Amino acid sequence: MKVRFLADADLNKAIVTGVQRREPAVDFLSAQAAGLRGMLDPEVLALAARQQRILVSHDAGTMPRHFREFCEAGNHTSGVFLMPQSVEVGVAIEELLLIWLVSDASDWNDRLAWLPL
Repeated sequence: MKVRFLADADLNKAIVTGVQRREPAVDFLSAQAAGLRGMLDPEVLALAARQQRILVSHDAGTMPRHFREFCEAGNHTSGVFLMPQSVEVGVAIEELLLIWLVSDASDWNDRLAWLPL
């Protein structure tokens, strides 16, 4: 199955827009479209898991802990990608497109990965 993404509310919107412009076939749901406003990290992780989407976030402060707790509670995820705010938008777009092109969704199950790889 192809990788599908979910942007959390912290992710730079230009990344989502840029990925979708470069490759319209990528299924990348924005935080706004997913209705994430006001949701806590564990709720966002649960939503991404239900929808079989890799969560993409800049939230390096709290997301790693919430991811660990979510998995330790016996839950499974389609994965989480974290990238620093300092990553250039173009680099972030290229990384996500490369992942979409060369990997299968199952490659990322229950993994937290820092981008760029």
